[in-house]
Amino acid sequence: MSTFLWIIVPYVAIAVFVGGHVWRYRYDKFGWTTRSSQLYESRLLRLGSPLFHFGILLVILGHVGGILIPESATDAIGISETAYHAAAVSLGAISGFMTIAGLAILIYRRRTTGPVFSATTRNDKFMYVLLAATLLAGLATTVLGNLTGQPHDYRLTVAPYFRSVFYFRPDVDLITRAPVGFQIHVLLAWVLFAVWPFTRLVHVFSVPIGYLTRPYVVYRSRGAAAARTPRRGWEPITRR
Repeated sequence: MSTFLWIIVPYVAIAVFVGGHVWRYRYDKFGWTTRSSQLYESRLLRLGSPLFHFGILLVILGHVGGILIPESATDAIGISETAYHAAAVSLGAISGFMTIAGLAILIYRRRTTGPVFSATTRNDKFMYVLLAATLLAGLATTVLGNLTGQPHDYRLTVAPYFRSVFYFRPDVDLITRAPVGFQIHVLLAWVLFAVWPFTRLVHVFSVPIGYLTRPYVVYRSRGAAAARTPRRGWEPITRR
């Protein structure tokens, strides 16, 4: 079971993540969209969308830094473990609550706004549940660990495990030494990566770089002199 959960599942998730995006881009370019619902409702969207997107961006950056930067690297530049964990917990809690609050507003908006709810697919509902579960599991392990005064040092277990997976030398003993909360968070993350290419989350990789070099769209008025004579049968009706 440990081999299945911590070796097979991760590599299957990575393979599906990469291959799924390639397949989706080649065969479903018209579906590569967020299916924006801004036209249906904008008041809650203006509040929930920035909270969620800025929060999730900070969450991703924090996870990438925490996983890829080993403890020896921060020690080498003079950052103590106490200072590192204080900054990580503070920023992680703030970004986590921002993300959860934004996601809650967006889900509430989608459920209570008729046209938006009608445009919500089963795929969207499953994605929202999985994303919320992953975020809540990660936030709970961080907050509860610090509230109880027994925070787990993930840099000694979870982070080295992820690096060992990327090095193609998975060390199962590392992740099995982590608390159950961290293990649940990691498993949910692998499942999220596996379903990512088949949801609206693909828009994360749609960076509009072309807009930086695209020429301006020029609008010109026809003016009275350039007005065309209407064709027979299409003359405007004049009121008397």
